[in-house]
Amino acid sequence: MPAKKIEPKWLSPKELKAWRSYIIASRRLWDAMEIDLAPHELSMSDYEILVHLSEAPDRQIRMSELAESAMISKSRLSHRMKVMEKAGWVRREVCKIDKRGQFAIMTDKGWKAIVKAAPDHVASIRSRFIDHMTAKDQEDLARIFERVNNKMREQFQNCEEDK
Repeated sequence: MPAKKIEPKWLSPKELKAWRSYIIASRRLWDAMEIDLAPHELSMSDYEILVHLSEAPDRQIRMSELAESAMISKSRLSHRMKVMEKAGWVRREVCKIDKRGQFAIMTDKGWKAIVKAAPDHVASIRSRFIDHMTAKDQEDLARIFERVNNKMREQFQNCEEDK
């Protein structure tokens, strides 16, 4: 006897509007951020990597930790690092303790690149996103996405444990 197919719980018009509004706005925001960083010859991924490195002690971090904190796959990070090394913004060093891991290290040129791009990037975030919300909207949005993020993190951890 074939297994009974479970019908999905379809989105209501209100739910669908919320979802589609989020998707469209997030894609447009990402594209706008890419365009705004282009004069600095940085992509959003490059900028995010440089942010994480700029905030790390001595502006260096293990590649595996950088991939996790920047939410980028290890293979994608490796590709971005090659591009960024060529630009002179970062370098990699083998970990002297275990020899297996590598550190990503921000160079002075990388520091100068993010310092130069940051004011334009923040202005873009403000004008395209923050300025269109009240303080209450910002609090609500932060609370909502913290909840979604925590649930997603929990689900991914459960998937990793099942492997």
